Amino acid sequence: MTNVTRRRFLKSSVAAGAAGVATLAKAAESSTGLRIAPFRFDVTPPVGHPLCGGWIKPVVGVDDGLEAIGFVLLGAGKPIVICAVDWTGILNGAHGAWRAALAEGVGTTPDRVAVQCVHQHDAPFVCLHAQKLVEEQLDGMRVVEREFFAGCLDRAREAAQRAERSARAITHVAHGEGRVEKVASNRRVGFGPDGKVNKMRGSSCRDAELIALPEGLIDPLLKTVAFYDGREKVLACHYYATHPMSHYGKGRVSSDFAGLARKRRQKEEPDCTHVYFTGCAGNIAAGKYNDGSPEARVQLTQRVYDGIVASEKGLKPTRIGKVAWRTREILPPTNPVFAADKLREMLANKKNDLANRIRPAMVLSWMQRVEQRTPIILSALDVDGISMLHLPAECFVEYQLRAQQLRPGRFVAAAGYGDGGPWYIPVKEAYPQGGYEVSVAHCSDEVDAILTRGIRELLDA
Repeated sequence: MTNVTRRRFLKSSVAAGAAGVATLAKAAESSTGLRIAPFRFDVTPPVGHPLCGGWIKPVVGVDDGLEAIGFVLLGAGKPIVICAVDWTGILNGAHGAWRAALAEGVGTTPDRVAVQCVHQHDAPFVCLHAQKLVEEQLDGMRVVEREFFAGCLDRAREAAQRAERSARAITHVAHGEGRVEKVASNRRVGFGPDGKVNKMRGSSCRDAELIALPEGLIDPLLKTVAFYDGREKVLACHYYATHPMSHYGKGRVSSDFAGLARKRRQKEEPDCTHVYFTGCAGNIAAGKYNDGSPEARVQLTQRVYDGIVASEKGLKPTRIGKVAWRTREILPPTNPVFAADKLREMLANKKNDLANRIRPAMVLSWMQRVEQRTPIILSALDVDGISMLHLPAECFVEYQLRAQQLRPGRFVAAAGYGDGGPWYIPVKEAYPQGGYEVSVAHCSDEVDAILTRGIRELLDA
């Protein structure tokens, strides 16, 4: 053998050995047995479709499309599906239908599926039973177009099924958090001498007195949980608690500043799926920092994007050990301020504006659900020292902070706006204070103890 041939032989042998070591290392990394299958599909409503449940201007155009984004997790028992939808809300039977469709797509059960809304308002707000009730009035009111809704469910099944076929291994997980500046502020800040709420900051605000008041109780941190295949970041879930509206109501569909920040980050990292969850933001909005102008949307988008980037700077992937899926069922009683006969009168009264006819239909839908004893499912995905909580409707931020305090040794990320049947979920002490959120809360103040117990049991299991 010549020197040249010998050198080539040795070089090829070293290369083959290195490749073999790399292959073995990769196999070792993938030995968790876990696989993840990200998916996304379009849920943008067509022109003419109702927005925000039918009481604001319907779709006249699209500024930026709406998406449902999520993932299937394989290798921890039956498949687990988690999905975030750029809609205002999905209530009662409609929420059950979404979970059932995703479950059917991957061959799992609906209790192993979490569907959370981001809660933009230039977007659909869906309750199928409320749609039935308004249809019975025979005067053209609409909550949702059934054909469009059914098409979204078809796309959900197909997207999850297609994703599962191309699932990839995950070996590591990481978590981080970053502070978001000048976005979130508490809405319930204007209290009278009687201790009741007499003024509030909405999603936008131009009242100088209210703007000057402090932020109030918020969670300033945007949290991220990321999954890796070796060193490659495959999927990142971001959580931040604020109503995600800058301006709305003109019929222009938009994912608003939360969705726009997510899309910007997605464009930067096309090989990693980015999912955004709105946290417990029932009493949190951008009102202190948002005057409702188009310019404000740009500013808020930048600030949430900065929070996402900041939360990812400290990500330190660690090898995944234990994974568990946990659920608890709750069914809080109806708020006693609501009377079915009065609600039916409001629904039938053609002199009422659309909001004051469609909202009673949604309350009646909740009341029927309670009578039928159909529970809300709380869920949590636990990955080692991380808990990803999935909570219903418009929970006050106190529930998110409470969950973190219940398990200070864990990294707890809370997603609100799951099953929207209850509408707002205040804490008990908020009920005697009144205010808008309490006036439209479908559950009695007993919800505080019931929901808190469910959260505690999920975190303690």
